[in-house]
Amino acid sequence: MITLYSYYRSSTSFRVRIALNLKGLDYRIVPVNLATAEHRREEFLQINPFGGLPVLEIDGQRFPQSLAILEMLEERYPTPPLWPQDPDSRAQARALAYSIATDIHGMNNLRTLNYLRSDWAATPEKISAWIAHWVAVTFEPLEAQLQALCVDQPLPFGDVGLFEAILVPQVYSARRFKVDLDPYPNIQRIEAVCMGIDAIRRAAPETQIDAPRE
Repeated sequence: MITLYSYYRSSTSFRVRIALNLKGLDYRIVPVNLATAEHRREEFLQINPFGGLPVLEIDGQRFPQSLAILEMLEERYPTPPLWPQDPDSRAQARALAYSIATDIHGMNNLRTLNYLRSDWAATPEKISAWIAHWVAVTFEPLEAQLQALCVDQPLPFGDVGLFEAILVPQVYSARRFKVDLDPYPNIQRIEAVCMGIDAIRRAAPETQIDAPRE
């Protein structure tokens, strides 16, 4: 059994859930509540000393860091492939995906935002402006590149894959923080296509076992 330590609203956990579903792998979720700092407790630090999510456990081994997990899944379970098979397209897909994962998420993750609040006394308005700034820095050039890549196809690299697994959670996060997405019609269109795919829809935060129920 594959075990995923996850939080329903964590965009990095969302990425890995998408990849597991696209690969058709069975797994169980162990919820770790970021809102109540369960990831900082000693019992979880025994699982991941870095104190972050997600963590994937396979055959008694535990793997942290979502990008490393995605690459490991691609190598360990190569069918269906989630990166383009052409080397040039694969490098381009990685470049776009990693720009989201590092340039946006690295600046807007929970650890960074908490530091801004606690050590720099950032107000909610300043936090919102910070988040919107770092989304725009990457989404603006990404939108232009997607315009060129999607001339004759709905998704930039033909089939759904790891680029979409990283893009869709970031769009979800941007909406959660009320970032204006109107300047990014291609990004929104790709997200809509992806949310019509069962494997991605089943990975969505609101469907998870630890999501709040009405």
